[in-house]
Amino acid sequence: MRRTILLAAIFCAVSCSVPADRLLSPCGFTIGNVEVITTEQALEDFPGMFLRDIAFVNTSGKPIKVRAMETSRITMTGREFWSLQPSSTGDRLDWVLPVKRGFRQRNYMGMNASDYGGGIPMVSVWMPEMNLSIGLAEPVLRLVSFPVRRRGDTVEAWVRRDFKDPLVLQFGDTLKAYRQFMTISKGDFFNPLRQFAAYMHETFGYEAPVSPADAFEAVWCAWGYERNFTVDEVVGTLPKVAELGFKWVDVDDGYQICEGDWDANDRITDEGMRRITEAIHEHGLKAKLWWAPLAADPESSLAAEHPEMLLVKKDGKHEDISWWDSWYLSPVNPYTRKYTLDLVDKFLIDWGFDGFKLDGQHLNLSEPDYNPASGLAYPEEACERLPEFFQAVNARAQEDKPGAVVQVCPCGCAINFFYTPFMNQAVASDPTSSAQIRMKRKVYAAMCPDLAYYADHVELSDGGLDFPTQIGVGGVIGSKFTWPAPNPTVEGDGYLLTPEKEAALRKWVGIYNDKKLSTGQYLGLYNYGLDKPEAHVIEKDGAMYYAFYAPEWNGDPIELRGLEEDRSYTVTEYSSDNLKSYEINGAEPYIRPFFKGNYLIEVK
Repeated sequence: MRRTILLAAIFCAVSCSVPADRLLSPCGFTIGNVEVITTEQALEDFPGMFLRDIAFVNTSGKPIKVRAMETSRITMTGREFWSLQPSSTGDRLDWVLPVKRGFRQRNYMGMNASDYGGGIPMVSVWMPEMNLSIGLAEPVLRLVSFPVRRRGDTVEAWVRRDFKDPLVLQFGDTLKAYRQFMTISKGDFFNPLRQFAAYMHETFGYEAPVSPADAFEAVWCAWGYERNFTVDEVVGTLPKVAELGFKWVDVDDGYQICEGDWDANDRITDEGMRRITEAIHEHGLKAKLWWAPLAADPESSLAAEHPEMLLVKKDGKHEDISWWDSWYLSPVNPYTRKYTLDLVDKFLIDWGFDGFKLDGQHLNLSEPDYNPASGLAYPEEACERLPEFFQAVNARAQEDKPGAVVQVCPCGCAINFFYTPFMNQAVASDPTSSAQIRMKRKVYAAMCPDLAYYADHVELSDGGLDFPTQIGVGGVIGSKFTWPAPNPTVEGDGYLLTPEKEAALRKWVGIYNDKKLSTGQYLGLYNYGLDKPEAHVIEKDGAMYYAFYAPEWNGDPIELRGLEEDRSYTVTEYSSDNLKSYEINGAEPYIRPFFKGNYLIEVK
């Protein structure tokens, strides 16, 4: 009885100030002349998780126009809140952020800009005493919102579905909401997100990806030379790349004629691309190719000769990809698929690459597609079936080269949950800070525990050299240094490998290759945002690796969670130059370090 009252209070704490002909909100059994039918189910295999089916029946005796419906509002009262809000906007906001007074965010799963959309269909809000999370339990991405707002000391979150054209609910008609879930727990988003992924696996067959061993190797990217790179620049850097301990070489943007026409341009040539991969392999390295599929420049031969591939919006225009000034190819169009899979064969077999970096925020979602050539049952099918595109690309890549690495970089977007089974390397995706690198790692670790996480170029981290962030959270490290000189068209030093930077790379690439924490198990032992300092833990080969981050820490005690009380442990500062060690007892698992920026330790 106590649980039933709690759930009813949480699910029904909704303001009904908007007239029923504009908004439907399940405040109880009836709203005006609309009957609300709810079915709630606790899941034995997922403690603290509840499913909810909601239906509205028009009992008014006349038609009702519905513009939106809101369901499953959760309410929390307290003083300090943090949240997971994994939606995508052009601002490339943090996915995990504090909820301060006056905060409001829509969290729409559809397109929030011409080329930004999609995400993980849930939100999670926590304070020291508890966590409440809500989301959709559907087999495909649905175009709903998860608004979060704070008024005073109260935070609310709910599910909202808007209808662009008002929906007419005739007398006696029933309107059903998408199936929803709620979780009640303690801690941050880690366990609710992992539970959601487990539920999706059991219910809909969602398979979290398992990365091949090669996906965990350190990466050097030629993007330091930028779009005007030459074959000689890439080939000439390889001896230093191999000497420093990197294992992958990423050939980036600039080899192609244009987006859509993916033949090599006159500066690079097909022969030059094969020369690059041959040289990479001769140095014992593997080659990954940057590629922006589903994009075609308006002036490309592809756009001119194959309009049947282009996505058509409701107004008859093509969807714009802002970064490249390109048009969007319909993701589930049969012509698009054949064209794309032919390119996979060309890149992997003809040119000799070993994997891909699929790049662009547009990959995360598309607009609904009204192109008759796509053969869709309804326009939104393009959004719902988008994962099929990645499934086809990954399947062909594995057929061409078993173990091929397929990285998807949705450039600042919160990853579209539904295509993650068809990639085997995630990426920090143009992070705006070291904090974003760490935050995104924890999200991927919760959702896909065996997925390699590339922490992107270290030059994108705070100070441009924050390897402790990349390594400490279990990321795959990377750099885009140039050597022995930058491309002459690049402003400044072009990420030139100075003696100081080379010394840092030798140290940190060596630590990475020795520890390979990226292959360990990430443990959700600390509460993101509320626990200080920020903490991350990796378990690997019988040892625990703790990483703490703060601008400055002056000896206040830090608990090492996850240790056994009846054991003694050796703590080693494995990133320090002198490998300082000391002993602690599991019965009193506290340390009192002094550090600036980060503190990395191995505990055995």
